[in-house]
Amino acid sequence: MPTDNPNLIRCAWCGSDPSYTKYHDEEWGKEVHDDKVLFEFLVLESAQAGLSWITILRKRENYRNAFAGFDPIKVSTFSDEDVERLLQDTGIIRNRLKIVSAISNAKLFLEVQKEFGSFDAFMYSFMPDQKPLVNSPLEISDLPARTALSDAIAKNMKKRGFKFFGPTICYAHMQATGMINDHLANCSFR
Repeated sequence: MPTDNPNLIRCAWCGSDPSYTKYHDEEWGKEVHDDKVLFEFLVLESAQAGLSWITILRKRENYRNAFAGFDPIKVSTFSDEDVERLLQDTGIIRNRLKIVSAISNAKLFLEVQKEFGSFDAFMYSFMPDQKPLVNSPLEISDLPARTALSDAIAKNMKKRGFKFFGPTICYAHMQATGMINDHLANCSFR
């Protein structure tokens, strides 16, 4: 579907910023089962805590470079020197707790992969019938910030030691990776 068509209807949250509309049109709400991409969104959504998503989206390529192409094996081996290097990187959010948690979360991500065969299998083990949910919200105000499902996943992940991944961040992760499709009912990209 050509995304420059003026007759297309988009969810209003994406506004007119080209990077935001591209993300909305090509990624948001589309199923992802690739663990590397799921790890990418784990890092990005965790970095976003307390910030706007567009801030992180604009820094995405910088994050890709800083975090070894979002390779969880490589990130899990980052040292204190890597933390200091990342704290000097103006292309990412230079928050020590978020950087350290990304490294710690990479280790936990690998543990989940080992236990479940993939991080994808772990996440979908919470889903009814292991399938994504397709909602039909009419207005942006109909979109929840969190649900009982995101609460349950976040609680499990917290118990496993994951940081910066509460129920709201979890719900955003689920939307971003298509576990939940929350495109508005009239959106051309449903």
